[in-house]
This record gives sequence, structure tokens and C-alpha cells, in this order.
Amino acid sequence: LTKGQYSPTSEVGKITKSTPMGSLDAPFNPVSLAIGAEASFVARTVDSDRKHLTSVLREAAAHPGTALVEIYQNCNIFNDGAFEVLKDKQQAEEAVIRLEHGQPIRFGVDGAKGVVRDSLTGDLKVVDVTEANQSQILVHDAHSASPTTAFALSRLADPDTLHHTPIGVFRSTDRPVYDTLMSDQLDAAIEQNGKGDLAVLLTGKDSWTVAG
Repeated sequence: LTKGQYSPTSEVGKITKSTPMGSLDAPFNPVSLAIGAEASFVARTVDSDRKHLTSVLREAAAHPGTALVEIYQNCNIFNDGAFEVLKDKQQAEEAVIRLEHGQPIRFGVDGAKGVVRDSLTGDLKVVDVTEANQSQILVHDAHSASPTTAFALSRLADPDTLHHTPIGVFRSTDRPVYDTLMSDQLDAAIEQNGKGDLAVLLTGKDSWTVAG
């Protein structure tokens, strides 16, 4: 959207040309939406972090099937500074949760903060890491067949302050791709019935009467 309108991801109360008194819609989370729809590859990155951006896009390009990557990108005309918390080096250290498959989900100075699962609600939450809870820190599994934890991670992002915002690959699972399955199905049909003959089909005796 380049004309200054609010979008489906704009925060409530956003003043724009199309919402001069503030937007009323609650924003949706694109990563949550994709994971909830059972997408097999979902990731998030930031445009100014070239190394991370390149790494995520390489993984997305190599993934068999559709891949969705949400890229936080600044618009200096209509939404300047929206992601400054994630781009400023000092603030980002406390705000950005870098997801790496097989690694404990820790962030902050010297990994002082971590993500655990609440034993009562089952939700994920950010805690200060101590000797007592260190074993409870969640280990990221991007390849899990279940989207449950990936979805819970996507809900950690605070749309108002962007604090505690996970970036990286949330989910990357292998499953058969539609066009491959379709090709296999066509090959199986040909093997069973032989190749079709368009001329025979067009000159066949089957006919239909279309009512006027």
C-alpha cells in the first residue's frame, strides 16, 4: 500500500488518509495466519539485517513448495521508524528473538532471557534465565510436524512495542508438493488406461443437449 491507507496489519488507531480518525480493525499477524493455514515454510526477517535476510531467503528458495517470508521494512513516508526497536543495535539485543533450529530460544545480553512454556496455560512466555529454569528453556524445532509451537512463537510479538519479536524460520517441514502429486497421478492414469486420444474424444458418440 503506497498511497497512505491503513492496511490489515496496521495497529488499532492508526491515522491514515483512509482512516483520519484512526483505524478500527484489529491487525492480523501474517506469520500466525500462515502457520494456522498449515503452511510448510514460514519465516520472518528484517530488511536492514542483510546477513539474516539473505539466509532466510536462501532457505525459502530451497524449500520445495510455497514459502512465506514476512520482511519488516521501513516506509519513510507513511510509517517512518516503525521497526526502529528492531534495527537499533542496543534495543534489538533486548527485543529480537533469533530462532535457530536445534538451539535454545535465548536472547538479550549474554542470553539472559529465554522462552519457556507456561505449565498452567500452555502458552509461551519470556522469562529471566536462572539456574532453576534453565532446563525449561524451549529448544526451537522448525521441522516439527505439529504447527502448535511455531504458532505460539508467532504470538510472542507485541504489535505495540515490537518487544520480544521472533525472527528466523518458524516452520520448515517437508511434505509432497501439489504439482508433483498431480504429475504422479497423471502418470498412474496413463499407465492404467494408456494415453488419451483427443481426436477420438472429439469424434466420439457421447453428446449433450443444452436446454435453450
